[in-house]
Amino acid sequence: MPEIMRMGKSTPPCEVERRLAEDLDSITEARQVISRALEACGYRGEHDMVVLAVSELVTNALIHGAGAPVLRLSCQERGVRLEVADSRPELPRPREPDADGGWGLHVIDQLATCWGISPQRGGKVVWCEFAAPPAPAPPAPVAVTGESAT
Repeated sequence: MPEIMRMGKSTPPCEVERRLAEDLDSITEARQVISRALEACGYRGEHDMVVLAVSELVTNALIHGAGAPVLRLSCQERGVRLEVADSRPELPRPREPDADGGWGLHVIDQLATCWGISPQRGGKVVWCEFAAPPAPAPPAPVAVTGESAT
């Protein structure tokens, strides 16, 4: 079960971090962790898109990265940020997709509001963000006019 921390107004309302095993079963674990976290945090956007993105990022980290991937999710009122870190310092580059692969970063590009790659000490982080739709507006006050019936 992911550790979900609720915080005050000046910090994200929900954050999750999980070190995953260097095993393809981690893809399923990551999907479950993120699904539960999105629900717990009350994310108003498309959960399926975020879950698909985590599948792609974790798969890429396991196949092309090194070491145990670290999954992070930060859920805020304006949206979510998903990060997957690994210990391979080489930065991924999108390639032309074909029958053998190359679809991961193209899928992220189509799903996410924005995405990128950040080098870090001992590896890199591939991240993407998803905007949340605005909260519904409260109902307008109803003006009462006229005489009351007595």
